[in-house]
Amino acid sequence: MISEPSRYYAVELQALPSRIGQIRRIVSAHLRHWRLDALVDPAALGVTELLTNVHRHARDKWCTVEIELLLDRLTVSVRDHDPRLPETGPGGPDPLDAYDELATSGRGLAIVGAVSESWGVRPCGSDGKVVWFTLAAPPLPDAAVERHRRAVYGPPAGSPVPAYELFPALPVGASVAPGPLATPAVA
Repeated sequence: MISEPSRYYAVELQALPSRIGQIRRIVSAHLRHWRLDALVDPAALGVTELLTNVHRHARDKWCTVEIELLLDRLTVSVRDHDPRLPETGPGGPDPLDAYDELATSGRGLAIVGAVSESWGVRPCGSDGKVVWFTLAAPPLPDAAVERHRRAVYGPPAGSPVPAYELFPALPVGASVAPGPLATPAVA
């Protein structure tokens, strides 16, 4: 049973050091609220790296952070207004090939690639780009899905017929006798 197949949150901000920590906490809080505690650390780390890249490299520091859960996939994206695409280095599309292992900076996309299932960049013409990454969302625990063994029957409120009533709980495999609004018969 899928109770909420998709969830979405977006926030626009200036990628300044003081705001990056706030956004990391906001993303973490949303994921905890969505019962995705296992994704808090990689998502917070990834969004921190993407926002740091906007702060360091984009001409315009305004950006939009989006988190979206679609079924079993969480996508975190940062859209900025700088059309220049990030460089992955001389090693090609794998950001891990581009960095000296003794370097103390410049590993933002390598970290994003290491903690995520996939990542990429989508140019938006002269209006900027979107850098995104995905994480596999674990299934919700059984406790998160409420199961009810009672049904409600009756007319809508305000009708001259008596109000709604609960069917009594039925044992598994029981059937309800056909007929007008009456209490169910247990077989």
